[in-house]
Amino acid sequence: MLNAANEVAVHAFLDGRLGFTGIPAVIERALERLGTEPVHSFESLYDADRAAREAAAELVEVKGSA
Repeated sequence: MLNAANEVAVHAFLDGRLGFTGIPAVIERALERLGTEPVHSFESLYDADRAAREAAAELVEVKGSA
């Protein structure tokens, strides 16, 4: 989840939609929003990755417009 949120935040930075200091803020808020659950299958891993990407993307929109 950390890596997924990081990829979204860095991509937004490189596209000019997020400031450099916004990267760790987006990652931190995304991880706080999602919490943690054990991964028991690839399906749950993919679900966690998708959820982290979605949460980070939502946060980028908020941070980018702020």
